[in-house]
Amino acid sequence: MTTHHLHLVSDATGETIHSVARACLVQFEGVEPLEHVWSLIRTPGQMQKVAAAIEANPGPVLFTLVNDKLRSSLIEACRRIGVPCIPVLDPVIHVLAATFGVEMSGRPGLQHMLDAEYFSRIDAMNFALSHDDGQGAMGLNEADVVLVGVSRTSKTPTCLYLANRGIKAANIPVVPGCPMPEALLAADQPLIVGLTKDPARLVQVRRNRLRLISGPEHRATDYVDPETVREEVAFARRLCAKHGWPVIDVTKRSIEETAASILTHLSEHQEQR
Repeated sequence: MTTHHLHLVSDATGETIHSVARACLVQFEGVEPLEHVWSLIRTPGQMQKVAAAIEANPGPVLFTLVNDKLRSSLIEACRRIGVPCIPVLDPVIHVLAATFGVEMSGRPGLQHMLDAEYFSRIDAMNFALSHDDGQGAMGLNEADVVLVGVSRTSKTPTCLYLANRGIKAANIPVVPGCPMPEALLAADQPLIVGLTKDPARLVQVRRNRLRLISGPEHRATDYVDPETVREEVAFARRLCAKHGWPVIDVTKRSIEETAASILTHLSEHQEQR
């Protein structure tokens, strides 16, 4: 297999440029380039080392740099080496600057400053952890979102993803025969969303879970019985319909796609309130 080098150059942590690269690379099947990540590049000396590394392993360069001198140095080095050099944020920044009528600050790493938004995310993460899987039911009315669903419908990872966006999310398991917490039914502030999954896929996920916990010799239980699982899913759907809670089928959705749908519902919920 041919090796393709890809250089990601950033004056901050490199998270943004890495996310952009990932989003683009998934469009190319069978291509797995060797990524060279250069983060916190803020001095001419550091840039010289980056340029030398690019020359040693030529390949496309994606960068997020705000310092004009460093940008010019990198662009000139790439021109000399003969590799593409792409400033991935420039189109967005230029459009926003023209629209807002202001100049960009030119300071690297501003998105990682310890501002109110940062502490809001930390608070949301603590909330998600303390209200996971039915814990802390008395505090549910403080949530922005409460997810309900049967076991293995990705409630916890979705809550944690939302928390990273500053959304206080809790989750409650739906178990046939067990009443939902009174605090949930009485909550009038949060958006309550049901998560569901195709029963056959759910059985497969649960079996894999049991193998991880108990090994290949795990005993068959109602937890993975196809008919029982179908009844669980149907019960959860009826519960959501009874209370008018929107339902999202996560069978073919990633956590990010599920969260995006929840955020759309949350926006509508907040507008209605």
